Amino acid sequence: MLHGTGGNETDLIEFGRAIAPRSNLLSPRGNVLENGMPRFFRRFAHGVFDLEDLKFRVEELLDFIKASAKKYDFDPENVIAMGYSNGANIAATLLLLHQRSLAGAILFRPMMILVPKKIPDLSGCKILVCAGEHDSMIDPAKTSELISFFQTAHAKVSVHHHPGGHELGRDDFESAQKWFSQWRL
Repeated sequence: MLHGTGGNETDLIEFGRAIAPRSNLLSPRGNVLENGMPRFFRRFAHGVFDLEDLKFRVEELLDFIKASAKKYDFDPENVIAMGYSNGANIAATLLLLHQRSLAGAILFRPMMILVPKKIPDLSGCKILVCAGEHDSMIDPAKTSELISFFQTAHAKVSVHHHPGGHELGRDDFESAQKWFSQWRL
């Protein structure tokens, strides 16, 4: 469970419990502060990201998953990330930089931030992208670029288009719930 900018580790818990009621949930707080608001990686301005910090924070997140797997005795290869906005972007980048780091992901309002030097092999990885049709926070071309990149990397990508903007809607929840109910580990 990876919150958006200004959120915290509790933001997506109820959402996660409703979508995956029999799953254990991990929910870290982003380690970067922007004007007092937690984030998972730095940006210089809206839409201008610190790519070196992003790479560092991806490694930090991967270490968190591995340490948590050891501490709580679960298989790290069965982890499905659910992230919103900044949280979705770090989850997407984790998949792009570490091809076997996640079994899948539910990404609410993601965008392509970093293009890896080589295309990862995401065969067998299932990804749900929930994009806002009128999202003023994210360039729709950047979301389309991410979806296309995942498909090129052989991920099984499902896409849901929310009729609103950057906010989450009931339709996002229902789409994620349906997608997850069809999951087969």
